[in-house]
Amino acid sequence: MLIGLWIRDVVLIEALDLSIGPGLTVLTGETGAGKSIILDALGLAVGARADAGLVRRGAAQAAASALFAPAPSHPVWDLLEEKGLSYARDEDLVLRRTLSADGRSRAFVNDQATGVGVLKEIGEALLEVHGQHETVGLLDARTHRPLLDAFGGLEGQGRAVAGRWREWREARLAVEAMRAEVARADAETEELTLRLAELDRLDPREGEETELAEERAILGASEKALADIGGAREVFEGLSARVAGAVRALSRAHERALLAGAAETGTAVKRLTDASAAMDRVLIEAGEAEAAIDAAAEAFDFEPDRLEKAEERLFDLRGLARKLQVSVEELPQLRARFAERLRAVETSGDALRAAEAALAAAHKAYLAEAGKLTAERTAAGRRLATAVMAELEPLKLDKARFQVAVEPLAEDKAAPTGLDRVAFEIATNPGAPFGDLGAIASGGELARFALALKAALAGRSGGPQPLMIFDEVDQGVGGAVADAVGLRLKRLAGEAQVLVVTHSPQVAARGDAHWRIAKAGEGERLRTTLEDLSATEREEEIARMLAGAEITDAARAAARALIGV
Repeated sequence: MLIGLWIRDVVLIEALDLSIGPGLTVLTGETGAGKSIILDALGLAVGARADAGLVRRGAAQAAASALFAPAPSHPVWDLLEEKGLSYARDEDLVLRRTLSADGRSRAFVNDQATGVGVLKEIGEALLEVHGQHETVGLLDARTHRPLLDAFGGLEGQGRAVAGRWREWREARLAVEAMRAEVARADAETEELTLRLAELDRLDPREGEETELAEERAILGASEKALADIGGAREVFEGLSARVAGAVRALSRAHERALLAGAAETGTAVKRLTDASAAMDRVLIEAGEAEAAIDAAAEAFDFEPDRLEKAEERLFDLRGLARKLQVSVEELPQLRARFAERLRAVETSGDALRAAEAALAAAHKAYLAEAGKLTAERTAAGRRLATAVMAELEPLKLDKARFQVAVEPLAEDKAAPTGLDRVAFEIATNPGAPFGDLGAIASGGELARFALALKAALAGRSGGPQPLMIFDEVDQGVGGAVADAVGLRLKRLAGEAQVLVVTHSPQVAARGDAHWRIAKAGEGERLRTTLEDLSATEREEEIARMLAGAEITDAARAAARALIGV
């Protein structure tokens, strides 16, 4: 909802601050008083085309700000998010634009500088203009499908079609990816087989490189180690025999000492006994040392070609790792991956056929759902056409015919929104072919047709309604037709904010608020002013519209009667 409009130095308006309420607001005034200036200023604020002629004579620039209060669920917030503009859903939204006397303009959203194109896109989400020279919104065929779906209550079916379309797209992407993978795998099969054969031949084991490196180091040192061990072994050659001879000699000396009468406890015999025991121990230790040296020799006694084999194995492993651009430690894992890839190639045909079957099923499901939506749109289009036709005659458009064209699209044009194009079409005269809404030549007729369509859609248009502006929708009509226009504007204002510029007292009498535009001053001092009329002033203004220059009591009575309708 638009809640405020600030205008500075636009044409004949020097400064004007407006507060705007809900419902139907009417703008009246003498011809040439400047009613269109208010709409031009609002257009400036929301990104409409503008030229330097809007800048008040003598001013450096014109400026206009529009203050909106969209609901937290309004799609305009998502648009701001998309454009990278900061906002708070629980706060108001300010659109502002300045236009300098040399024609340059600047645009702002919540005081953030942005492009005029972005400002216009945001403005189009917040208001519609239906007037003498343009009808923004309904002339855009992109709005027709969502309007028809909302009228027919087809949003749920539309979501179902969008879901089927996403499933179909995902299935297509899956098949395309799988076909590419199969083709790539087929091309790699020969090389994979060759590489896997090399890996199978080598049969690399985890940690093998470290083990082989250690073994090679030990084997390289084993020859010198064996020579050193041999030198140590030579020390013990004949040693045991000599030690054994020494033990026997001491034993004989001990016996001779005893035969010579030496006492067992004597010093000489005792020392011979100690010497003999020490030599026994030497004999035992020498045997143990000799056995340990023999065991050490056995530990270094490898096969003659063991070192050569270890070096050759290590060379082969490192060579294959370089060839495959991995480390030796990664060879076992690479072997497993190659084997898995070859198995996948063997089973990829079955997987591809299954994916293609899923794609065909998703395609069929989308076509069925989209076909159902097309049928429902066609039926809803007929109902909408009947409703619009019922509105045309009271609005003096009885010669026009309206239809909703639901045209099937080629399958390559399939979209989440369905498989058809929706367009509102009109034939302006009997026998004339149907064409787009731009075929309505008269600005007044175009605005009244927009009103008829909006009246038919009332209550079923879905989502938050924008501010609707009707500029002289009653041009060229009066009496019952003008009353019908006012009635429909009032009905629309029950669910949306409506602003109408009018010369018709029947329309003005329906307003919830009434503004009067007038000019004041002379020559260079001429200014446009706006008054928010009280109940009494409103009655007098409608009486003026009925009677002309001289307001009579009869005109005032007629005005009261219109307001009381």
